[in-house]
Amino acid sequence: MGILQKFSLENRTAIITGSGRGLGFEIAKAFTEAGAHVWLTGRNAETLEKSANSLREAGGKADYAAFDITDTAAGSNLVHRVMKEAGHLDILVNNVGARDRRPLCDFQDDDVLDLIRTDLTSSICLSRDAAEAMNANGYGRIITITSILGHVVKPGDAIYPVAKQGLTGLMRSIAVEYGARGITSNAIAPGMFATETNAALAEDPDMMAFAKLRVPLERWGKPDEIAGAALFLASDAASFVNGHVLTVDGGMSVRL
Repeated sequence: MGILQKFSLENRTAIITGSGRGLGFEIAKAFTEAGAHVWLTGRNAETLEKSANSLREAGGKADYAAFDITDTAAGSNLVHRVMKEAGHLDILVNNVGARDRRPLCDFQDDDVLDLIRTDLTSSICLSRDAAEAMNANGYGRIITITSILGHVVKPGDAIYPVAKQGLTGLMRSIAVEYGARGITSNAIAPGMFATETNAALAEDPDMMAFAKLRVPLERWGKPDEIAGAALFLASDAASFVNGHVLTVDGGMSVRL
């Protein structure tokens, strides 16, 4: 097999959480262009339908399932549905995540639990179900979207890094436990990306100045710049990459 053929996802089936828009959608777009059948997930059925239709109109294979990621039974049901309809689940991308920027002392117990449930527990449960499904065919790729805040932290943002560092631990646990079964587990740690959610921040003059000062490439990342990293980790080109965090931040995390 030639090197370019190894990047093909032809006949692969993927579930991508939080993929109606933003980084998740860009990953879905790249996967469909590489030949995969993707399942988009999120809470807003209308957004998911529009996104799935846009992928189909471009010649891709896409379906969607609308549910709250904290509904672990719904996530498990989707895995079973994919296995029943396709006979195999090859790729899971844990992309969904919520942000709550507050100092630790401002979090009540329920606030902590809600964020951890959304950003960490949901991915643990879905990864468990996906890994067992993948185990039936002896092949799988689990990709977890963490953050550069999975290894660096700033004041006033207490719980989000806890969840992201937990996701790194989850990724490594899966890599060790399932690697011998043909299932690899890796993570992508994005930096500052100008997604729809961050659009106002990305256009703020102070934040633009911050990016120019702090990021060696002197700009925010464009959403589609996450796609290549995800495609690599999902493909056979990354067959010996396991337990790795691929940082995609324009060099931000290595600059003093």
